[in-house]
Amino acid sequence: MNRVLVTGIGGNVGYGIIRNIRACYPDIEIVGTNTARISAGNHLCDEVYEAPFATDPAYIPFVKQICDKHNIKLIIPSTDYETYILAANADGLPTVAVSPADTTKIFLDKYLSFTTFRDLGLNFAESILPSEYKGQYTKCIVKPREGRGSRGLHFNPPNPEAFSDEYIVQPMLTGKEITTAFYVTKENELHGLITMDRELSSGATNICEVVTEYDEALKTYLLDLIQKVKIRGACNLQSMVNESGFTPFEVNCRISGTNSIRSQFGFKDVNYTIDEYLYGNMPETPVITKGTAIRILHDIIYPGITRNEVNNNKDNFYIYE
Repeated sequence: MNRVLVTGIGGNVGYGIIRNIRACYPDIEIVGTNTARISAGNHLCDEVYEAPFATDPAYIPFVKQICDKHNIKLIIPSTDYETYILAANADGLPTVAVSPADTTKIFLDKYLSFTTFRDLGLNFAESILPSEYKGQYTKCIVKPREGRGSRGLHFNPPNPEAFSDEYIVQPMLTGKEITTAFYVTKENELHGLITMDRELSSGATNICEVVTEYDEALKTYLLDLIQKVKIRGACNLQSMVNESGFTPFEVNCRISGTNSIRSQFGFKDVNYTIDEYLYGNMPETPVITKGTAIRILHDIIYPGITRNEVNNNKDNFYIYE
């Protein structure tokens, strides 16, 4: 029996990952973890555990214990901190579907991302520390260096220099935001990409449309990137586009939040991850189709079950869509 550990099952990334696994690999058993005992992903997992935060010293011993108990063959992290912590502690763990620790560390820190790209001659949104801000930008945005999900953003604050250096200051980019998911094989080949024009709600994609007009320029950029930075598996590049072209401003070095949507449009990076890292097979070639997706809510109903009794896919529940 192949058992996979998926982390962060309460977030849209982890939830999408386990939905894709359930849809395409029904024989795989899924063990899920989350920092909250009950979350959106419980009903899709064979076993669920409440996990320490990735920054807690107890996190890696916890993961090792779960992997040993369930004979886990593959770990798929869904949050940025877990991606870095698991990559940095991969020895003694089952296969972890991540880029090397040095790479995940770069992309965990937006300021380090900027300085790395700048030094490598790669286009990236200019970023400075608040302590270095001297009014360089007419309009600016202040964001956490290690933030995620478009949370903690400050638009045109009156005193950007008053923030600590746990933040960065960027010029306010104008245009349309796009998100580009791409996959790099173990042989360092760009396996494919898909780009979406999207609208966000609370930091997550709410409405998105597959677009292709930037793909050639993005492909050239990504081919250059993966020759200079060792990326493996799924990754995500966020950019702003206007009449001057595109400007990347963030990289998520993991499977990203629209994975369940883009799998329906021919880009199946969860499948590519399973095929390469669990089964040792070459992933299928992406065949991208155009379309639009809208995210809505649905409910998991547990008749007669108290909140403290909710556990996993063995519970009595139904989905009200």
